[in-house]
Amino acid sequence: NSYKVSGGLHGVGVSVVNALSENLDVEIWRNGHVHQQRFERGTPVADLAVTGSTEKRGTKVTFKPDSSIMDATKYNFDTLATRLRELAFLNKGLKITLTDEREDPQRAAEFHFSGGISEFIKHLNKGKNVLHDKPIYFEGERDMPNGKLGMEVALQYNDSYSETVFSFANNINTVDGGTHLSGFRSSLTRTINAAAQAAGLFKDVKENLSGDDVREGLTAVVSV
Repeated sequence: NSYKVSGGLHGVGVSVVNALSENLDVEIWRNGHVHQQRFERGTPVADLAVTGSTEKRGTKVTFKPDSSIMDATKYNFDTLATRLRELAFLNKGLKITLTDEREDPQRAAEFHFSGGISEFIKHLNKGKNVLHDKPIYFEGERDMPNGKLGMEVALQYNDSYSETVFSFANNINTVDGGTHLSGFRSSLTRTINAAAQAAGLFKDVKENLSGDDVREGLTAVVSV
């Protein structure tokens, strides 16, 4: 079920971070116990041990990048903030806090969007003249051979000539598109043409808008 909303989860990410870290400490709060383990350059210093009791649930990972492998070990606050903001938009109701303790005073940001990708659209259209105040939003679920497919779409038009469309699968930005993006584009064109025909907006029954026409000034987010 976890794969429905997240990429990764098979351990590759943390394994790579561990291998590229001078040291990495893991602290796990589960079943009333505190479990801890330390690694140095990917190798366990000791076995996983129970070090205390707790009522908390969660995992804390602390790591220091290995300067003998990487030239740059200083993290960029704005790069992290951009990605964490994106994750908060894609998972409505989720709260993510980013704190930079390297500075005095500390620099911090909190990301929490109850409106999800609708608020993402407002963020993308900030400073632009929108053609309708409220983004159009819909979500759905469909049974598939290997489980359920969940989908969210939000869109809003502005008075520019450019198209801004972001597509995501399991919270990962699919920069090269995919069937979820091509399906959205063709459906949008078909739907607008059908509505225009029904409203008698075309002089000829065979007249249609092209996909490029329909996507002019479009800002959209598609998340599956």
